[in-house]
Amino acid sequence: MPAYDFKSPRLFVAADLAEGSPVALDPAQANYLMNVMRLETGASVLAFNGRDGEWRCQLERAGKKKADLLPEALLRAQTPPSQLAYLFAPLKHARLDYMVQKAVEMGAGILQPVMTQHVQSSRVNVERMQANAIEAAEQCGILTIAECREPMKFDAALAAYLPHGPMIFCDEREDAQSPAATLAALPRGPLSLLIGPEGGFSAEERDRLRAEGGVTAIALGPRILRADTAAVAALAIVQAVIGDW
Repeated sequence: MPAYDFKSPRLFVAADLAEGSPVALDPAQANYLMNVMRLETGASVLAFNGRDGEWRCQLERAGKKKADLLPEALLRAQTPPSQLAYLFAPLKHARLDYMVQKAVEMGAGILQPVMTQHVQSSRVNVERMQANAIEAAEQCGILTIAECREPMKFDAALAAYLPHGPMIFCDEREDAQSPAATLAALPRGPLSLLIGPEGGFSAEERDRLRAEGGVTAIALGPRILRADTAAVAALAIVQAVIGDW
């Protein structure tokens, strides 16, 4: 990774970023910079919007509760969105928050909840997912915000994602041979990674997956992993073998 500024605060903004064009901060962002970070006018802040790259900006106080950012220099050009879609059975709130954050850190470009038969939570707050994705991107220097999508039923998810590239699913019943060797045989490019709930896929779902020619099963070692741990392990091996690592 090239040299990076880890000291300046970093914010996602919705507005366009261009040299000399002020960007008004929302009240929460202004409060964070002025009252939590205690920054004064002229302080350096990094900003990105997922479209225009990353900019070094100067903070300009516009009142006790208002502030603008003035973009001064483009530091990093915009990168294309990740071609890795992460499909997962939803978890309960705290663990779902963790999983979303880690999936973004590991380079997932799409976060797709999938309603499986043994799913733990039938409700998904997509706005909360998106907020966690933005926070993870802010903290980790990521330029493109992962797209958090509305939940889909199992069959609908297969129909939507299989036409766009290989699908990898993590199966606790798969022989614990090296997943790296299995993944290395797949083509590079768009792909989706599917992880089921802690109760595992149902027999019907497993049969459905194995009947599809574009689906590849991998094991994640000889131990049973929690779903949020499996997410990190699976994304790491996929990114290392056929991803952007």
